[in-house]
Amino acid sequence: MNALGELLARRIGAHGPLSVADYMAEALGHPEYGYYATRDPLGRAGDFITAPEISQIFGELIGLWCADLWDRMGRPAPILLAELGPGRGTLMADALRAARTLPGFIEAARLHLVETSPVLRGVEARALAGFRPEWHDSIASLPEGPLVVIANEFLDALPIRQFVKTAAGWREKLIGLSAEENGLAFAAAPGPTPALALIPPAFAAAPEGSHFEVSPAALAIADALARRFAATGGAALFIDYGYWPRGLGDTLQAVRRHRRHDILAAPGEADLTAHVDFAAIAEAAANAGARVWGPVAQGEFLRRLGLPARAERLLQGASPAQAADIGAACRRLTDPAEMGTLFKALCIAAPGMPEPAGLAG
Repeated sequence: MNALGELLARRIGAHGPLSVADYMAEALGHPEYGYYATRDPLGRAGDFITAPEISQIFGELIGLWCADLWDRMGRPAPILLAELGPGRGTLMADALRAARTLPGFIEAARLHLVETSPVLRGVEARALAGFRPEWHDSIASLPEGPLVVIANEFLDALPIRQFVKTAAGWREKLIGLSAEENGLAFAAAPGPTPALALIPPAFAAAPEGSHFEVSPAALAIADALARRFAATGGAALFIDYGYWPRGLGDTLQAVRRHRRHDILAAPGEADLTAHVDFAAIAEAAANAGARVWGPVAQGEFLRRLGLPARAERLLQGASPAQAADIGAACRRLTDPAEMGTLFKALCIAAPGMPEPAGLAG
């Protein structure tokens, strides 16, 4: 067992099993051994690749979406432009380059990055040096004023609580000690716990063996942003993989070097994610006073924003190898068998905000 695993085992031995959410928070965010505190996980040399790393078109279209929304908002100046979990800064660099086509937007924009990883902050600083970004540990410290938020593959990495339906009813899924070498193992709570209140009544009669997941952290972010937008204006665009409507299932996974990995083996050395419950995010935002647009499948969203036309421009003058790469990247982003359907775009906005591009219906 690695160092973080030993720390967690001692904690469990002293205080009892951990919730899945507590385990994820430590595995991803421990200040010394956590996954995001110790590495740049992106790219072929890392553990996974996100849409901005697949094609520049993705970030460019998001940048045009931001600039267009700013224009529809009446061009407030300044406008706070924030990204949650900006990774290497690739998406934002592409977005700001494309957004220059709308005069005035770059001059009005004030860039803010919500990033907890010291390693990735260094990478982002180099990628976005010309835009003088400011960093934040959470959305709570973002300055006041009109705000546009971008969050690509951010919600899926937030801690979730898991529940399993047993013969005795719903029980929270916990992480305790295994019988072998003081390792870690999943187990159901022996009895009801207060967290069971998070399970919707519609799933009370689910069959034995069913799983339910909820991310209190994601719902809290949706609630906080919705309340802010209702008070001071703005919108947030979330793009992630997940499901709509609400459903049952065990989607928690670990990924290391682009392959599935044992969730409980070597905590802090693999990425942990779960599918996003878009219906729950939308409900939390609407209950807090926001207007919700979408979700729309990523492939359809990108086509509505002009992906085919942008790809055609890039193909002009491209070599055969470059043209093949462009075509493969576009298929990966939009094909239903790739990222086109599983990934979705959802916007939460101030009640009086105009309709954002690509999300009607």
